[in-house]
Amino acid sequence: MAPDRRTFLADAALDVLADEGIRGLTHRAVDRRAALPTGTTSAYFRTRAALLTALVTRLVQLDQAELRDTAEELPALRTPGDVVDGLALLARRRLTGEGRRRSLARHACAVESVRDPELRAILLPRENPGREALRRFLAAHGAPDVEARTHTLLTCFDGLVFDRLVNGGDVPREALELLVAAATRECPGRRP
Repeated sequence: MAPDRRTFLADAALDVLADEGIRGLTHRAVDRRAALPTGTTSAYFRTRAALLTALVTRLVQLDQAELRDTAEELPALRTPGDVVDGLALLARRRLTGEGRRRSLARHACAVESVRDPELRAILLPRENPGREALRRFLAAHGAPDVEARTHTLLTCFDGLVFDRLVNGGDVPREALELLVAAATRECPGRRP
């Protein structure tokens, strides 16, 4: 089924943002990318803010679908190796093909969201099966403060992906292994 016109334009805007950066994101650039007459995008999204909001909303939809698909492809997270395998798969997806394009757009939008509370609210991490599986894994392995550990592990993972997005290459498996080991480690000075 073909996407509706708004979704089609949001996808075109994602492509423009990935290829040209935030400065290149204009109504006319989206019209060109979508191969539509000049003025079409502005008829659907009157302002640049409305266009950016539609783009970010679409980005989150695509990211959530990717996270659900990744979680469904993996076995239950029982061992640290299972978690590393899942993170390695997600990193590959975020650094290649359409996933790379979404990663470029995501980081540009994250910077924009610093000055735009509406965008920030849309971009906030969402619940998804992968995040919940990671929480269950950490709890089963006795990690203290599972919520904080989950957040820290995923934030560090995002940092590794960003580094490879900028500098090229793959996220080293050893780095993912260290992240998972740190997430399950006891805190220094913590008393049982």
